[in-house]
Amino acid sequence: MLLVLILLAAIIFLIVLLVRKYIRFRKTVVNQEELLNEVATLNREVMKLNIEKDKILAMKVSQLGLRPGENPYLEAADGSTPAAEGAEDAEAAGDPTLDEDYSRFYKLTQVDLEMADYVAPEYNNEITLPGIIDMYRNFAASRMGLYYEHRTLRLFLAAFASTRLIILQGISGTGKTSLPYSFGKFLQNDAIIASVQPSWRDRTELFGYFNEFTKRFNETEVLKKMYEATYKEDIYLTILDEMNIARVEYYFAEMLSILEMPSRDEWIVSLVPSVWPTDPKHLFDGKLKLPDNMWYIGTINNDDSTFAVTDKVYDRAIPIDINTKGKFFEAPWTDNLTLSYKHLESMFAECKEKYKVSEESLRKLAELDDYVIEHFRLAFGNRIVKQLQDFVPAYVGCGGTEIDGLDFVLCHKILRKFESLNLSFIRDEIAGLITYLNKHFGKSNMNESKEYLERLQKMI
Repeated sequence: MLLVLILLAAIIFLIVLLVRKYIRFRKTVVNQEELLNEVATLNREVMKLNIEKDKILAMKVSQLGLRPGENPYLEAADGSTPAAEGAEDAEAAGDPTLDEDYSRFYKLTQVDLEMADYVAPEYNNEITLPGIIDMYRNFAASRMGLYYEHRTLRLFLAAFASTRLIILQGISGTGKTSLPYSFGKFLQNDAIIASVQPSWRDRTELFGYFNEFTKRFNETEVLKKMYEATYKEDIYLTILDEMNIARVEYYFAEMLSILEMPSRDEWIVSLVPSVWPTDPKHLFDGKLKLPDNMWYIGTINNDDSTFAVTDKVYDRAIPIDINTKGKFFEAPWTDNLTLSYKHLESMFAECKEKYKVSEESLRKLAELDDYVIEHFRLAFGNRIVKQLQDFVPAYVGCGGTEIDGLDFVLCHKILRKFESLNLSFIRDEIAGLITYLNKHFGKSNMNESKEYLERLQKMI
């Protein structure tokens, strides 16, 4: 009897200990979340105050009849001040649009000047998709000490065919940022790195904003690269480093909507509501058409300091897991590549015709869709089907197989959503889905999907 009481007391003690540890852990997580929200709120308030300050100063400048940025107390050569000039000149003096040399888009105007004498390079229009992969793999190894598996590079390059947003996720130190960065070096067009901050809340973090006081648009380097891309056929990469340290659906929301448009003619972002004669050449009605040759690469770390990426983002992207480092291999010294995005897209179009997803595979996927809907209340959706029909042929063209491409899309676009479900209630259903995949696709196929489902079972 005494032993039983001691055992019960020990069990109760362990339960109390575990509960206390859980409470402390939850408290830490909540405190971190509250701190991040407080910082973001303070940043927003500071931005609002700065905007109000700019408006007040602009009003004062307008009353004095000055150009934005002109000092009202600076004396002219005759001892007079701008404020003492005739009232009839005030309106003209305060209107920068009358100055032919004044541009509210300083960085974009500089791009116009730099591109005035631009001559396009001689692009390599003979290289194939497997050739790009092999050449880049050797380049990264021989010139930058970076090692990647063929499969990782096939997934990365094939993702260019189906979306403008690619997500590289996994543990730290596996080369997520290095992959697009070195790929830009390989293409002789450095990627622009935008280090996402916890305070990012809206589109101004990507594009910039118009300052009412200075009458200038404060352009970001990302916007400058976007504008530069409109002049060239080179492939441009924008790296959103640690993109989920802020909520992606906040600062990238407009881009997600724009890039979803079926026609590239609709890929338009509005920068300013009016038109000035001195605006950059490739702006029209204060709007910029997003370049066809730019892709956005987001890197993600999943830890307590980051936000969960929502389905809205994942559905529009191709997520690629990079959880292991590539193995060292001897690589020959390899030169850079000059590649046109038009040639890249022409190869993707050729793959879509040559390696079109088979009718049998589409039929099996349709049946699988019905099974998943019935047992898990999840569906593929038209967006995922379209991505699949673009991605899989490109993946085959890069040296992969159709079944492996289907397996990747199924695992990362559909089964990933199971994590949001109550796993304890669908444990038996998961086992049934594994059996279904073995029966309809073969025991030797769809291995990535089955391994993922088995990991989910172990989490229960």
